[in-house]
Amino acid sequence: MARSGTKLAAAFGISFVWFTTQFGGGFASGAQLKAYFIQYGIFSLVTCIGAQAIAAFYNAYIAYYCKKHGTHDYRSFNNKFYGKYSPVFSNLFEIVYIFVLLIVPAVAFATGGSTLAKLTGIPYFACTAAIGVFIFVVAIYGTAIVRKVAVILSVMIVAGLLVVFIPNIYAQWSAIMNTIHEMTATKLPVWPAVWSMIVYAAFQIAASPAIFSQHSKALVKPSDATFTFTLGFFVNSIMVFISTFGLLAIVSTPEYAQSPLPVLVLIEKGVGASYLMPILSVLIILGAVSTAVNMVSAGTARICKMLDKNFDADGKPTLKVAASTLVLCLLGFGVAQFGLIALVAKGYGFLGYLTFPVILIPYVIHMVVTNFDRNNETLGAAEAQTA
Repeated sequence: MARSGTKLAAAFGISFVWFTTQFGGGFASGAQLKAYFIQYGIFSLVTCIGAQAIAAFYNAYIAYYCKKHGTHDYRSFNNKFYGKYSPVFSNLFEIVYIFVLLIVPAVAFATGGSTLAKLTGIPYFACTAAIGVFIFVVAIYGTAIVRKVAVILSVMIVAGLLVVFIPNIYAQWSAIMNTIHEMTATKLPVWPAVWSMIVYAAFQIAASPAIFSQHSKALVKPSDATFTFTLGFFVNSIMVFISTFGLLAIVSTPEYAQSPLPVLVLIEKGVGASYLMPILSVLIILGAVSTAVNMVSAGTARICKMLDKNFDADGKPTLKVAASTLVLCLLGFGVAQFGLIALVAKGYGFLGYLTFPVILIPYVIHMVVTNFDRNNETLGAAEAQTA
């Protein structure tokens, strides 16, 4: 009973880490859904779920491998995973992750800060500083706290998204059905929609080796990774589908074509704008912060592992942890002050393409060559203890 309880707790914690990593400010505002799915018409109702399946598949394999081999930071995972090719691919991933740490936390500071400034009237600089303090405090207490905070934030984000979308889906049902009818009648090529789905998934898993290598330690045994990310797949798929489906109510409006924040248009044209607008603002802030916390925490774990091979990501904060987290937070804060949002927008797509030669393709080759790591007869300490 205790083991099953631990398994379930770990599954929910890790699933919601994935949820909060993906569902950042870009998702809460509808901008990512507009760019990667909805513009491809009726296929969007399938590709938005397909992207979750791809990400779940890769994330589960990472977590399984890390738990099996005891590689709970991304450098040791990469070195073990890529084997004799690690001098090339481990260092390539370092480049990818440096890019992630420059882009994602900066987006969180900029998006969360600007939204908070608009909501409260407080200057942008002070708002980004407040966002940074929250990220620092959460990230400094290790991966166990990050998982707990991820569950809390996820519940708040899920509840908020349902409050925003369900009433508007109900109120604008006829508009959604008309849009679906028009999309079905429009003959669009399938490949661009599929390719966009793959690129979206690629971007979403760019930081997965860093994030899930450390959180895989919470799994009871390696095979629990399948259950964990199956659960995560359903949570993510339900939310991304509801959000995509709801936005179909406004895709034919001129405001949608011009707005970088489609959900705002949905609310303005739907019901309850007076109380839903503050809720959406809070969602954007929570989404941005949650994503940054996951990235900064993973970066801290990597830096501290370099400084101390016995570093425990779930241990009490040390001076090294505080200093590493502070540097990463200041880096994101500094980039955000330069207003690099246009660069960041282009950076997402570029990051997805970077992932192809480092993660997407090599992982499939590894799965085929090792028969999903079954050809390795040495199970590792973690598997042996729980087999």
